[in-house]
Amino acid sequence: MAIGEKLVVVVTHGPHEPELATIPFVMAGAALASDVAVVVALQADGVDLARTGVVETVAALGFPPLTKLLADVLALGGQLLVCSPCLKPRDIVPTDLIEGAEVVAAGRLIAEITSATNTLTY
Repeated sequence: MAIGEKLVVVVTHGPHEPELATIPFVMAGAALASDVAVVVALQADGVDLARTGVVETVAALGFPPLTKLLADVLALGGQLLVCSPCLKPRDIVPTDLIEGAEVVAAGRLIAEITSATNTLTY
């Protein structure tokens, strides 16, 4: 890993906007392949991407399937954080989430962002 480099990617778009839901995972994978630590944070409609069975339905023209991109991010050591307050209005509970997703509150995300080299938001 590049010394001290960390990228936080905030994803606020869900399966209804496949391109905006996919590009963050392309960027996260590229960063991990470049030895940059990565934290992907799902907020707003982005939390739907952590629901079991959802990423399999997302495919943006010109990009690999989101299923593959997400699997690559997790396999390369990326973290997947899911906004706790964002789950409630969508009737999602932690047991609905994919393996590797961690439910967190704002304090954890702020800690990740303030310790990051850069942050991207989609």
